[in-house]
Amino acid sequence: MPIITMQNYALTWTDAAGRRRASSVAYDESSANSRKGDLEAAGATDVTLVPIRPGELPQRG
Repeated sequence: MPIITMQNYALTWTDAAGRRRASSVAYDESSANSRKGDLEAAGATDVTLVPIRPGELPQRG
């Protein structure tokens, strides 16, 4: 039986005030892309999907 591994993603971005931010939750790829669109629509820049392992979160950078 093949092993199925799920890839999780987090997001990092710069908000409209110029502060670097990082998501506090992990997303699947589809949800991460949807959230990226929401952030960009709200004026965020430099929005990046960051592959993470389960239980990890990205640094704000």
